[in-house]
Amino acid sequence: MLESAKPVRCRGITLPPSGWSLAVLLALYVLTGLIGHDPWKNDDAVTIGVVHEMLSSGKWLAPGLAGRPYPDAPLYYWMAASSGYLSSWLLPLHDGVRLASGMCTLLALAFILLAARELHGRAAAPAAPLLLAGSIGFLFHAHEAQPMLATLAAHAAAYWGLTQIDRRPRRGVLVFGTALGLGLLTNGLAAMLPLLPVAAFVAWRSENRQRAAVLLAGSLLLAALPAAAWLVALSLRDPSYLAAFRLAELNQLGGTAQPWPRLLRLLLMLPWYAWPAFPLAAWTLWAKRRHLCSMPLALPIVALLFALPMLSVWLDARSASALLLLPPLVLLAVPGVGSLRRGAANAFDWFGMITFSILAILAWIGWCAMTFGWPASLGRQSMRLAPGFIAHFSLIAACFALLATAAWCWLIVTTARSPMRGIMHWMAGLTLFWLLIATLWMPWIDHIKTYRQAATSLAKNLPASYGCIANVNVADPVLASLDYFAGIRTLPAGSAAAKNCELRLTHGSPRDGGVAAGSGWRKIWQGGRPSDRRDSEQLQLHSRSSRRSPGSDS
Repeated sequence: MLESAKPVRCRGITLPPSGWSLAVLLALYVLTGLIGHDPWKNDDAVTIGVVHEMLSSGKWLAPGLAGRPYPDAPLYYWMAASSGYLSSWLLPLHDGVRLASGMCTLLALAFILLAARELHGRAAAPAAPLLLAGSIGFLFHAHEAQPMLATLAAHAAAYWGLTQIDRRPRRGVLVFGTALGLGLLTNGLAAMLPLLPVAAFVAWRSENRQRAAVLLAGSLLLAALPAAAWLVALSLRDPSYLAAFRLAELNQLGGTAQPWPRLLRLLLMLPWYAWPAFPLAAWTLWAKRRHLCSMPLALPIVALLFALPMLSVWLDARSASALLLLPPLVLLAVPGVGSLRRGAANAFDWFGMITFSILAILAWIGWCAMTFGWPASLGRQSMRLAPGFIAHFSLIAACFALLATAAWCWLIVTTARSPMRGIMHWMAGLTLFWLLIATLWMPWIDHIKTYRQAATSLAKNLPASYGCIANVNVADPVLASLDYFAGIRTLPAGSAAAKNCELRLTHGSPRDGGVAAGSGWRKIWQGGRPSDRRDSEQLQLHSRSSRRSPGSDS
């Protein structure tokens, strides 16, 4: 059993990992890939756009995006704006913003370690951050500008606080209330509501129910203070923004009329998204089925049973929202690491070592094809997927990647047998693969995902003078990128202010924007990212036929 296992000294790393070995591995995982690339589409571009607007306009109370209000809870944007400003002497803004994500990720890993230590003991606890960091879905968001990472850290801290209600009630309530309050100020009420039934369950199971209930009720008052302070300041400085934020919150709390498709989507997503925590949690349920009512298992089970339907009702079934399901899954999976049978543990260990060794070899072969043109067919394919990309050999990146690959080989050869060896190899292999992508492939990926070239090209092809630009079907990430890279701002085509705009920017079919042939509009520019090949994927700028075209760039 893992609970009674003692650290095994070996030629390589100590298992269970602790101290500097665990900290260095997690820091390497978190920091790799945070910097060195432009804002990409989706949440990364939107968040960086909001921070850019916040710093350029000086409006910190009311977040905005590309010149318009963006009703959202502000705490993550404050953190990101602060990190971007403080690191501006060294890093571009978009890289500095992501440092806030790195800090939130490290906090989430630290709090889940502390929560696992309270529930499952000191020897088993290191499995928790390894499982969280090793989750495939977590990797997608841990290295982008993502407000949900701050909410994830708040959830992990809240679980840590709840685990201390009996042993250290005052500290537990203080941690829970602070985490709940900061979470409210990060992502609103809907994302934090799943914690309330868990708190009620903990109070019911407490050795002193009355004391626990009173203390947790007091924690709700503590949690309300940060959000209340922001709302009061908004009511004094920007009542219209407060009204828009309140409406957005009420619409979200109203839920969806069809939660079952969202719930099904989450359930279908979890097996790969939360791998390897998901199968280990399932094994825990089977192996520990006689002890499911014990607090170390009951708490994460109850948390998961409430989180799944509540997130399905109040949050979109998006990959970012599913981050909040990881802490209870990880806490439930920790006992499964030590109770996994030897044959299954060895199979999982070999699967991880072989999988990531093959992926590392493929990453190196692909980089050789992209940089040196060998293998030739693979090199041509990489150029076809990224038109205009020019590969440059970087000695520093190549040496760093070689060092990481050598460290991986050393780790899989020297690590002694241990119940935690499989997840240790999995997390280290995932870190190696992400590090190879970030050092060797990042210029190629950045070339096909950034809107920098499209924004620059659009700016060059704008008329010398124009009143405004109306946008049709242009998503927030694209609007944020145009504003960030070229200072181009548009108005929604359906707004009253956009009725007399001489220019119209569309994303998708021109018919959707009312600028089809014969409609009085003429296309003067078309462009997009190198990966946007079809016309429906590209941006198109149209001008009223009465104006002369300055040219086009397709």
